[in-house]
Amino acid sequence: MSRVNFGAKPLMYPQPVLIIATYDENGVPNAMNAAWGITTDFKEISISLSEHKTTDNLAKRGAFTVSLATENQVIPCDYVGIESGRKVPDKFEKAGFHATKSEFVDAPLIDELPVALECKVKSFEDGILIGEIVNVSADESVVTDGAVDITKLKPISFDPFGNGYYGVGEKVGNAFKDGMQLK
Repeated sequence: MSRVNFGAKPLMYPQPVLIIATYDENGVPNAMNAAWGITTDFKEISISLSEHKTTDNLAKRGAFTVSLATENQVIPCDYVGIESGRKVPDKFEKAGFHATKSEFVDAPLIDELPVALECKVKSFEDGILIGEIVNVSADESVVTDGAVDITKLKPISFDPFGNGYYGVGEKVGNAFKDGMQLK
């Protein structure tokens, strides 16, 4: 095998495209696109963020939602990542998003994105947001047999090598089962 070195960079697949939604001090919803996030415990998510309108809102409200970006919402999901809520106060509306207040945290759910983690801020230090997941909600349209159906959800992934968004491919195996063949 011959390898190509890229240096120390945040290059990993897949990187889910996460849309973080918050309310400002006046109850106006805001959203931003973040690719560097991962669940770090059963009830915890960690996301790398620089300073944004969203981080201002996190400090004021102590809550946020994280929605999974989907294939049919690529344009508005990309838009909330390239436009600043500090410059465009109606960015959420301009993206074509509609908000419903979460029942569990003081943050908006994005009606157009069917799966969301509803979170309380545990900490935000050195650019790392850690949230306590208090609920996960999904629109019935993406649920099959009581579970979120990835083929209905159609989440997208960020390609940090080529700056592209990609859909999820075909199922290639069964977790916690296929490896049993080697036992």
